[in-house]
Amino acid sequence: MSINNQDFIKHLSAITSDMITDKERLAVYETDGLTAKKQLPGVVVIPDTIEQVQAIAALCQSYQVPLVARGAGTGLSGGAMPHHEGVLLVMARFNQILDVDTSMRTATVQPGVTNLAISEAVSNLGLYYAPDPSSQIACTIGGNVAENSGGVHCLKYGLTVHNVKQLKVVLPGGELMVVGGKGYDTPGYDLLGLMHGSEGMLGIVVEVIVQLLPKPSEVAVIMAAFSDVIDAANSVSGVISEGLLPAGLEMMDKLAIQAAESFVGAGYPEAAEAMLLCELDGSLEELEVLIESVRAVFESHGCITFTVAFDATERQKLWLGRKAAFPAVGRIAPDYYCMDGTIPRRELANVLKAITELSHKYDLQVANVFHAGDGNLHPLILYDANNSDQLARAEAFGSEILALCIEKGGTITGEHGVGIEKINEMCLQFNRDELEIFHGIKKAFDHHGILNPGKGIPTLSRCAEFGAMHVHAGEERFPHLDRF
Repeated sequence: MSINNQDFIKHLSAITSDMITDKERLAVYETDGLTAKKQLPGVVVIPDTIEQVQAIAALCQSYQVPLVARGAGTGLSGGAMPHHEGVLLVMARFNQILDVDTSMRTATVQPGVTNLAISEAVSNLGLYYAPDPSSQIACTIGGNVAENSGGVHCLKYGLTVHNVKQLKVVLPGGELMVVGGKGYDTPGYDLLGLMHGSEGMLGIVVEVIVQLLPKPSEVAVIMAAFSDVIDAANSVSGVISEGLLPAGLEMMDKLAIQAAESFVGAGYPEAAEAMLLCELDGSLEELEVLIESVRAVFESHGCITFTVAFDATERQKLWLGRKAAFPAVGRIAPDYYCMDGTIPRRELANVLKAITELSHKYDLQVANVFHAGDGNLHPLILYDANNSDQLARAEAFGSEILALCIEKGGTITGEHGVGIEKINEMCLQFNRDELEIFHGIKKAFDHHGILNPGKGIPTLSRCAEFGAMHVHAGEERFPHLDRF
């Protein structure tokens, strides 16, 4: 059913009067961080209470109207792109930290609270929230759950799913469900894990209990420059193979270094072909040993400069450049297409070589920014959206990168989700039986398919049209890989 049904609109306005229907104001919500894809929503509603969210969900199910939840709109996969005949549920007013439990080291927050706001609120207690996406100043916890976001510190401290204890979720029929708990484990199915990364397709998160961590006693950030990106890539594997576990281990290539340095002046080595940022934490005695261990690994792989920052201001300056890499690249090109995939660390060097070759093939520059420690790639493909040919080349370039990730034994997404951006590549990652299981789970939670339709999970017919379900000589693509 369409939202043009006057009876539906009448009932919706009775739940909340804060509705947006005129095209000029709707245009604010036509896209998320994936600006290449746009769609005006049918109507926008901005609820104030959980009860309103429940009533809206129940109404949408009753009329079979699509319902898409949205946080800050910082996602990069089109996961929050609205439906043209549906309701866009904006959770901006759910922005309160409801409780901090110092004994359990937890914080109960609404989904519209920004990621960084949690750490700022508990800093005076000697605590912080570990996951830190680059957009942490703006992205919301609800969106972090939807995409299972990571960040610089996910190497040591895990993704969002590893740092959330409990969720309150509104189901499509309006029912309120609680999954997880404050304890270390809960009985039954791992519904908490299932909700993370589900992109609002199973339920709408209305409250989150996050795990807080004590601030480390000492922190040091190493900045190491390399004259060859392959040497830098091999250094990453070298660190992990030595049994060292940095809090974060990031890599940037020359183009990304120069863009970030021009933007924030972090003191990056602009002449270097690649740079690693390695954060270590613990006691001072631990750091002394760890720094020398990392130094030995980096120097054995051709490190040309090695500096260590202990001072908090210096450390923040180094990380500011990394976290500003995306907007920095946006200053040197009209548009960029940010990819997100994962590979085994041992394949970093090979994949970097392949990306360089693809850059020549498509005649488009690429700036490489990696969560190198956990093999999470973020190649930024530079293009001009006003040139339709460049956009098509950028999308084809990105698709080849994702196929490369699968070929090397990785996945098509690390922390940005699938949304609409990677829905075709899901057909490469998973086989028919696996996709049918995904659809079965979706149906179990959302029988009528109203929540965020057309995202995340491709239909088998779509895969067939994409040509990714073609079986040759009895084998699917990448037959050497273990399927999930």
